[in-house]
Amino acid sequence: MQRSIEPFVPLDPDGRKVKLYTCGPTVYNFAHIGNFRAYVFEDLLQRHLEFRGYEVERVMNLTDVDDKTIRGCRDAGLSLDAFTRPFKQAFFEDLTTLRIQPAKSFPSATDAENIARMVEMIAHLVEHGHAYQADDRSVYFRLGTFPQYGSLAHLNLDELRPSGRITHDEYEKESVGDFALWKAWDPADGEVGWESPWGRGRPGWHIECSAMATRLLGPELDIHCGGVDNIFPHHEAEIAQSECVTGCTFSRFWLHCAHLMVEGRKMSKSEGNFFTLRDLLGKGWTGREVRYVLISAHYRLPLNFTFEGLAAARSALRRFDEWSDRVLAASVGATKAESHPGIETLGFGSALDDDLNISAALACLFDAIRDSNTLLDRGELTPSQALGLWQWRERINAVLAIHADPEEMPEDVIALLEARAQARLAKDWAASDTLRDALREKGWLVKDMKDGQKCTPLP
Repeated sequence: MQRSIEPFVPLDPDGRKVKLYTCGPTVYNFAHIGNFRAYVFEDLLQRHLEFRGYEVERVMNLTDVDDKTIRGCRDAGLSLDAFTRPFKQAFFEDLTTLRIQPAKSFPSATDAENIARMVEMIAHLVEHGHAYQADDRSVYFRLGTFPQYGSLAHLNLDELRPSGRITHDEYEKESVGDFALWKAWDPADGEVGWESPWGRGRPGWHIECSAMATRLLGPELDIHCGGVDNIFPHHEAEIAQSECVTGCTFSRFWLHCAHLMVEGRKMSKSEGNFFTLRDLLGKGWTGREVRYVLISAHYRLPLNFTFEGLAAARSALRRFDEWSDRVLAASVGATKAESHPGIETLGFGSALDDDLNISAALACLFDAIRDSNTLLDRGELTPSQALGLWQWRERINAVLAIHADPEEMPEDVIALLEARAQARLAKDWAASDTLRDALREKGWLVKDMKDGQKCTPLP
């Protein structure tokens, strides 16, 4: 709200526990890389807080009932649960692929306890004059009772076009009006609906997050995150309805990430530049390479996602891997860890302390790689100093999560490797060479070692 960087102090009297709420996906389709830009940034935030000794309790919601999910299940001829379940499962699989730590809780909007909390909050708002049931039988938030509305987005409501009541979950930024808390059942909703004091219906999108956040984390949050497109109307609505129920400041800190573009253009299916994580894996890229690209730009700056950037990420990670192997080998025999005065390491944490300045943090990492490689070339890094550097590497990797994972390889690459291994066992050298060339075309270099094949991404 202040548009400024402020020192972080948690609500916890002991100063250790952090309550973090992050807006999750609407599970009507596979999440795309623009979605994951937000989820990776939030993962970096949590990991750095833990790096600094905080205990983070993070909640990420799953929106499984809204205009989009209802339209999707109706078009597919499925129940709401049957329609959304595969997308929930795919989302969890994608989180694992991108090395995003699981939240403590992943509440779904349709969970019985969450519907009950929504009804309870709406009833409180109606009772205290902040909401009303209109002639269309839906319940709306009375915007005039919360004059602070617009403070997060810095909107001048007098300049916006009044639009009366807003039924849809999403609306134009030029619109402002009383928004739906509870939507009366409509024949288009089919079997989707719950009984309430105002008749059968379903919750509006905005009340869902307020209910799940306050039920699981309490009336006040330390940090609330999301994309910039969530600020208005979603987060403005969350603030209004939550604070009118609890009387508390809903969240003390707000962090929003900027949009992701692809090859300099807005991502859209019509442009042919719309990618899910699965699309990129199918092109031979790995989860950690995608993660590296998504994590490498400051969260408040637009990120231009390019295939050239993916190739650069592959090269940077290869350099990190080779350095890691070298430092680990140099530490053999060390009985204690020491630092080397010529290698700067403290700058990594200090950079992330400053509003998650990832560019400065990565610069610290690669400066340390350059300087330590020079010392190793000269034979001037002792085993104890190498051990100290390795332990630092382990600590920063807990934040970045960019370590090499031998099992992280596309399925088609694994299949080619297995076929090549069989060809070599059969002494079919021509087939072996053909399969090696096929692997190279997919961006993987295979070498024959004493203990078998070694396959690594091409730089």
